[in-house]
Amino acid sequence: MSVTINAGNIIAGIALLLSGYATWTTLKFNERQKSLIETQEKLNKLLLEKETIEADSEKMADLGAAFIKLGNTKYKLKIWNKGKASARNIRIEFPEGNECVLQSDIDEKFPLESLDTYQAVELIAVVAMRTKSKHVILLIWSDDFNERNEKVVYPTI
Repeated sequence: MSVTINAGNIIAGIALLLSGYATWTTLKFNERQKSLIETQEKLNKLLLEKETIEADSEKMADLGAAFIKLGNTKYKLKIWNKGKASARNIRIEFPEGNECVLQSDIDEKFPLESLDTYQAVELIAVVAMRTKSKHVILLIWSDDFNERNEKVVYPTI
């Protein structure tokens, strides 16, 4: 059996090789494109989560508290809202007891009806030598995101 190689066989062999190379290149391209699509889907999910968090943060108030020193012996407890939304029906509790904030001042100002963004309320604090330096304060409020929010803060003197 003799094999004769003519121009048609050579062209067919080259065409077969080019076809195989094109198929291999297409498969590699499809793998890269699939990887790119998966990455794009992950990025879209992350962007959606970020946008959701940002939209929710527009509805949230964020309260904080700290003792402010006014001179040598005068202190005030400052409660503020650094969130993007107004806080409503703000209440304050002292889980470990209230040693330094005047109860009459608390009763006069709380529950506070509303505390807008960057607004604050101050309470008179009486500090003596035996007053502990760290206090536990529970802040409770409502906002557009949730009807009952709680935050425990640990202001120090």
